[in-house]
Amino acid sequence: MTKIRCVAFIAGVSILPAALLATGAAAETVAYKATLTGAAEVPATTSKGTGAAILTYDTATKLLKWSVTYSGLSGPATMAHIHGPAEAGKNASPVVPFTNPASGVEGSATLTDAQAADLAAGKMYINVHTAENKPGEIRGQIMKGK
Repeated sequence: MTKIRCVAFIAGVSILPAALLATGAAAETVAYKATLTGAAEVPATTSKGTGAAILTYDTATKLLKWSVTYSGLSGPATMAHIHGPAEAGKNASPVVPFTNPASGVEGSATLTDAQAADLAAGKMYINVHTAENKPGEIRGQIMKGK
C-alpha cells in the first residue's frame, strides 16, 4: 500500500500545476476599428474627409496599438487623439494624444483599467482636427472589430 500512496501523490503533484494554470485568466489581444467621417463629429461637419483606424489591445500588458489613416481633409491635421469616455453623439476630453498627425498616425499607449473598460464598452473615439475645423473635422467611434 505504501507504493500505491506514493504513486498517487506523485501523480497528484504533476497534475496540480496544470490545474492552477488552467484557472488563471488568459491574456487576449482584442481587435478594434473605427471609421472616421465628418457626419460622426459632434456637431457634424460637412467635411469630405474620411479615415480608418485599426487598433489592437493586449489585455495582459494593457497596451493599445493603433494605425490611423485619413484623407480629403480641409487642410493638414493639426491634432488627433483618442477621446473618452463618451458614446457616439457625445463629446469627451482627449485621453491619448497622437504625435505628428499631419498624414496619419501609428502608435501605442498603455491604458488604465478605467480606460480599458471604456474601450471595451465602446466609449472611446478618434478625432482629427484641422485649422478650418478646430473642434474636430472627422471622428470615429472605436468598436470591436475583426
